Amino acid sequence: MAYDYSNLVKNSQKWAEQAHAQGWLKADIANDFATIENTQPEQLFGGKSLDGKDIRPLIVAFMGGTGVGKSTLLNRLAGSEIARAGVERPTSKEVTLYHHVSISIQNLPDSFPLEKIKIAQHNDDAKKAIVWIDMPDFDSTERSNQALVLQWLPHIDVLIYVVSPERYKDEKAWRVLLAEGAKHAWLFVLNQWDRGQLGQFVDFNQQLHKAGFVDPVIFKTACVEGEHDEFALLKQSINTLASGHVVEQLERRGLQLRQHDLLNKLQAVESSLGNANAFEEIASIWRTKWQQSVKLLQQGFEWPIQYVAEHCAQHVADLLTTNASKQPNLWDEWAQARFNDVMDEFIITLDELDIPVTPFKQPIYSLREKVSKIVQAQTEIATRLALANPGNSLQRFFLKGLRVSEIVLPLLAMSWVSYKVFLGYYTTNLTDNHYLGVDFAVHSSLMIALTWLIPFFLLKKAQPSLKKSAVKGLNKGLVAAFLLIEQEVLLIIENLSQQREIELFKLSQIISECKSVDTSSHKEESVDSTLQRMLINVPIS
Repeated sequence: MAYDYSNLVKNSQKWAEQAHAQGWLKADIANDFATIENTQPEQLFGGKSLDGKDIRPLIVAFMGGTGVGKSTLLNRLAGSEIARAGVERPTSKEVTLYHHVSISIQNLPDSFPLEKIKIAQHNDDAKKAIVWIDMPDFDSTERSNQALVLQWLPHIDVLIYVVSPERYKDEKAWRVLLAEGAKHAWLFVLNQWDRGQLGQFVDFNQQLHKAGFVDPVIFKTACVEGEHDEFALLKQSINTLASGHVVEQLERRGLQLRQHDLLNKLQAVESSLGNANAFEEIASIWRTKWQQSVKLLQQGFEWPIQYVAEHCAQHVADLLTTNASKQPNLWDEWAQARFNDVMDEFIITLDELDIPVTPFKQPIYSLREKVSKIVQAQTEIATRLALANPGNSLQRFFLKGLRVSEIVLPLLAMSWVSYKVFLGYYTTNLTDNHYLGVDFAVHSSLMIALTWLIPFFLLKKAQPSLKKSAVKGLNKGLVAAFLLIEQEVLLIIENLSQQREIELFKLSQIISECKSVDTSSHKEESVDSTLQRMLINVPIS
């Protein structure tokens, strides 16, 4: 079970890190996964029994506020001064470990401050199955004390929460109890009972009941053994808990709670990837906003188009050669500002729909940088084609006919004149009639001239305006550029939608695995009644 949970945590953290790198998860959510508790008591403590088998001791820690007598209780358990108390109080700044010489501390995390750990060992086989820990005062002004306590909490099986008649309502320690209580077994000690009253005991018991303990186990102890001291019962209870069966139950419950918390965290993060219906609307939202922006851009381009078209008409020869002069770009600062506005509005709309916007920002910002090149390339291509083939198809057909007529009609006229000359010459040889004469020569010359001049004149007059052709090309290029930009964003939306589906699929696999492990762990046997009294009453299913 521990292996399954460890793998689940690693897979979840790996997925969260990757999703955050791609922008699907916010930093705080990814960090929440990175700090998931993945440590168990058995990872630090191990030992050998008399027959050489591995044993896992019960980890018991004293926790409480300043001056409640935690170190004094540990010293009584040890029968010697192993934890500093008395004059060096009221503040403990270190962790004291008290364990059998056969127990070793393994794999201590690098983050643990070794200089703040004191180790005391013993040879008493009766205490072999228990590791005792005296925790620093959690309510002190030393923040390092609080951090040290929180570092050790995941490695502890049983927390002995020590209070005094004057300090049993300590707020700081109580907050830790409420936050971490479900993951540990708890025993409670009302120390310095020689100064306590029954009403304080009843009040403390009620507080524990409100915190979730149905029937909390509370021992009344004194710094000096007396008639009402229950220290022996505390010691006996802990020795009973040190059996392997109880340790297994505590491990099982801790894992169940951690797995259940992980499952809830995974299910909660699913919604942060955006709603499926909202994602389906993104393309429609973009088209609507872009069409509105295109109308504004087209209105703003009316004068720049005239200016660029005039330039193109004047430099048409250069534009159509390999050494072409560069065509002025229509896309100016005004157009770029309008484009940035529509993209910003698009991002804001996505954010309002609770869609992660970070994955959209990078490709959209990249598009902002190349939109000018897109417009320039499309308008240049369209303008060159328009100038190379000016006018419409009907105009081009008419002009082609005029060019043919400019050649064919004069040839036909000259052929007819030649025929008349030949025929006239032949006729005059047979008769006494005069030759064709001057009038025929003048009229023939005029006819030949007219058959060439009329098509030539019409051809010159019917030539389409280069400026108008350039205007047409520029407008056509702009339409193509706007369509290309629209398709670029739609492609971004499609790619990101696919990425989201992939991330959701990965997450669903981890959730399914977590559910299967979580469900199977709930089928384990329930804890016995004695241990149940030490557990906070929270549902784990």
